[in-house]
Amino acid sequence: MKIPLSPLGLGCAQLGNLYHAITDETAEATVRQAWDEGIRYFDTAPHYGLGLSERRLGAALSAYPRAEFVVSTKVGRVLEPDPEGASRTDSQGFVVPAAYKRRWDFSRDGILRSLEDSLERLGLDRVDVVYVHDPDEHFEETVDGAFPALLELREQGVVDAIGAGMNQAPMLAEFVRRFDLDVILLAGRYTLLDQPALDDLLPLCAERGVDVVAGGAFNAGILATATPGTMYDYAEAPTELVERAQRIADVCARHGVELPQAALALPAAHPSVVSVVVGAHDPGQVRLNAERFRRPVPRELWTDLIRAGLLREDTVLREEGQP
Repeated sequence: MKIPLSPLGLGCAQLGNLYHAITDETAEATVRQAWDEGIRYFDTAPHYGLGLSERRLGAALSAYPRAEFVVSTKVGRVLEPDPEGASRTDSQGFVVPAAYKRRWDFSRDGILRSLEDSLERLGLDRVDVVYVHDPDEHFEETVDGAFPALLELREQGVVDAIGAGMNQAPMLAEFVRRFDLDVILLAGRYTLLDQPALDDLLPLCAERGVDVVAGGAFNAGILATATPGTMYDYAEAPTELVERAQRIADVCARHGVELPQAALALPAAHPSVVSVVVGAHDPGQVRLNAERFRRPVPRELWTDLIRAGLLREDTVLREEGQP
């Protein structure tokens, strides 16, 4: 089932205190700013802040009509109470007490429990999209347990759309081949710096009519500012990658385009991409990203990047004038 997603979506990992803590009030204001900017698609997961992201998102969205927004969450990690961890901070990048522990579970029972727990945290009676989350080391369990369970839930009308969310393209392509998926969430693998999804995944999605949500457009920081940052995919970027990003920024500048503006525009220009999901720690970041997203990027920029060897020649752009 095709789900209408707003072209720009809010990724809600930051609502789970990714990297640094924010207040409940800031989280609510961030969602409210997203709504004011026309964003109607919100993506979360139990992993984000050990459920904190889901709780905060659900509380913020309770102010709006349910029929007017789309929520996706993820399955594959079940949260279990860990009272002994409450005095420690979570070790996976979220500034929250480790009062729960994540347990990988891609079985049918695990999927059903994960979704039920997510609905309780969100305060919703349904979510629109469910993704299998990061099954990199769990391929067989996902094939045998997770996707059959999600297909059953979709057939029963419990969820509207199913898919997978990953930071890699090859396994996503294999899932698209094997299952009748509606949408995938591809993080960081179709960006200004990295386009391996063009090899197989994006052509396959176009062939099979699978929608693509693009995440990680800034590659976790290096493309988020006009002058390239130093973080790439949650680690220190190699010098040569920073230099490449600077060369891209120089070409962008000749067209009057900032690097982060181009970073958002590239995935949005692919015909199979229906939404670009970007996170934010505060309302100001939402406002800035929405402004960048709305600014048009000249088609000649992509041509010049290809000619300079900074963008793949097989980059696919949607026809001008098409949504």
